[in-house]
Amino acid sequence: MNVSVLLADDHQLVRTGFRVILEMEDDITVVGEAADGVQAVDLALRLRPDVVLMDVEMPGLDGLEATRRIAAGGGPSVLILTTFDRDDYLFAALRAGASGFLLKNGTPEDLTEAVRVVAAGEALLAPAVTRRVISTFTTPATAGVRLGQLTPREHEVLVLLAGGATNAEIATTLRLGETTVKTHVSRVLMKIGARDRTQAVVLAYELGVVRPGGGGSF
Repeated sequence: MNVSVLLADDHQLVRTGFRVILEMEDDITVVGEAADGVQAVDLALRLRPDVVLMDVEMPGLDGLEATRRIAAGGGPSVLILTTFDRDDYLFAALRAGASGFLLKNGTPEDLTEAVRVVAAGEALLAPAVTRRVISTFTTPATAGVRLGQLTPREHEVLVLLAGGATNAEIATTLRLGETTVKTHVSRVLMKIGARDRTQAVVLAYELGVVRPGGGGSF
């Protein structure tokens, strides 16, 4: 599978650096570059890359609003570039529809792996990032109508999903086939109104299914 990527960052040197790193990989191709949020939205919806690598602080339309517009338009997955000192950006990006986060102080290997993970339809849920955001910006809530629509098995899947488990790990824990797990995950996302696994994690915390620093119950 060849992964196509759109780079969105207002610094030319940053985009060039990312392009060099990504295009060293045989299975990744950079199909475009955007210098601001407006260009990012236009190119994302026009070029339809597999992944948009999105900076947050850009002139004009910022990366958060650009992500929201791309998600609303049924566009590609967005991988946000972020730093630890702006947790508010992280949570806002989750709500906007981002599929994952990449720390700017990461390694080239982190970058290429993150792109592949998001392109494969998985959420990039680095525990150090996700737990900090959730513990800071979400508040416990009672289970809503959407949560009540889940079957007991789907509830189990959501708890494991919120803990960052992959489909293979969920299958092992629940002694199910991976195909069955994929079906359960799809139904969970549909019933709770989550665009992808990342938003499912946030909703799981907001609905009180799992707690920051703790776990959920089956």
